[in-house]
Amino acid sequence: MRWFYTIIFTCVGFSAAAEMLVPVRTIRAKEIIGANDVIWKPANLDGAISDITEIVGKEARIALYPGRPIHRGDIGPPAIVDRNDVVVLIFSQGSLRIMAEGRSLGRGSAGEMIRVMNIASRTTISGRIRSDGSIEVQ
Repeated sequence: MRWFYTIIFTCVGFSAAAEMLVPVRTIRAKEIIGANDVIWKPANLDGAISDITEIVGKEARIALYPGRPIHRGDIGPPAIVDRNDVVVLIFSQGSLRIMAEGRSLGRGSAGEMIRVMNIASRTTISGRIRSDGSIEVQ
């Protein structure tokens, strides 16, 4: 399909300076984007993503509409913690390690900061999501 656009623009007398990726269907927020969900479109917009490896396997942060460019802020890594999930809270300092149960007050992916509530004390704290889905608090 990519070569098709190049041929059309070459025949008309235009040359496609750059290509960007656009959705072929409406992609809802929180949906994982696959290779078949996007196509190349000849255009040169600042901030529009043109590398398919930056998009495939990522999660849409907002609704993405067909034919509209995808920007870096519109997508992100898939969330591993959802709102209201029961998570393990981990506090480590030196040889001391405390673990407790908490409830997430938001959603996010590994490395992001999130607010959580300690189930035992009902205290709201912030922590960083680890790759295993636990929350590291300071």
